[in-house]
Amino acid sequence: MVNTAAYLARLGLPESPQAPPSAESLRALHTAHVENVAYEVLEIWLGRTTTVDPVESAARVCLGRGGYCYHLNGAFSQLLTALGYDVTRHVSGVQPHGGEPGITGNHLALTVRGLPSADNPGGAWLVDVGLGDALHEPLPLVAGTYRQGPFTYALRPSEIVPGGWRFDHDSRGSFAGMDFGTEPAEMTAFDGMHEHLSTSPTSGFVRVATVQRRDAYGVDILRGLLLTRLGAERRYVTLTSALDYYAALADIFRLPLDDLSADEKEQLWLKVSAAHEGWLAAGSP
Repeated sequence: MVNTAAYLARLGLPESPQAPPSAESLRALHTAHVENVAYEVLEIWLGRTTTVDPVESAARVCLGRGGYCYHLNGAFSQLLTALGYDVTRHVSGVQPHGGEPGITGNHLALTVRGLPSADNPGGAWLVDVGLGDALHEPLPLVAGTYRQGPFTYALRPSEIVPGGWRFDHDSRGSFAGMDFGTEPAEMTAFDGMHEHLSTSPTSGFVRVATVQRRDAYGVDILRGLLLTRLGAERRYVTLTSALDYYAALADIFRLPLDDLSADEKEQLWLKVSAAHEGWLAAGSP
């Protein structure tokens, strides 16, 4: 169902792993994924329809693209399953700063079990390569505070779902937190919200062409033409030409967009730059 050799090659990992599943191997897979496969919504801006089918998402990753949570975590769950990991998908909810917690289905979270380590003898992990500017490594599914690079996260029991969990993002992150329950979910549970997120004029994905890529020292974020590096400090630069825009996508986000024609690239640039000009005209809210 998934081309594991091509997927692992995309992650820069050996194409035929010999070691059985372990906490160490899971960490290596997770960090390689967030460092090499961007969180991006450019298919929406290109007018291309996608589904939440994890096999479709995995094939797109193998061809050099990314996606958002349903695509990235869906694809990653397929890869992990193929490699022998015990993976469960969960309906979850991401809340903006100031938003009310709730499991709205606007996010897909993953847990992996059966991988004990010295710091996590229970062997259960929160795995999430689809949170954009958040996790670099899996988190032990144990209440506590965790430091990853310049960011501090917390994991605690959810206050809104019995037996569930709450992930609190770093205060500088793009969202406040995420809640998820323990029940397994089928991918069809996300169909309706995927339709909304990818087509509704009120969706942030439709309003802002966002690309993000995490590394061990911080995160690079591209919203429209505003490129931000968030690490120990925050730095900004505005991209002013199509040449700069596509160079940033290729060099910083590892998105060369080789699947696009020259005309598609031109149309994408015109659309993104027009939206950026509209944002500036509105006072850069």
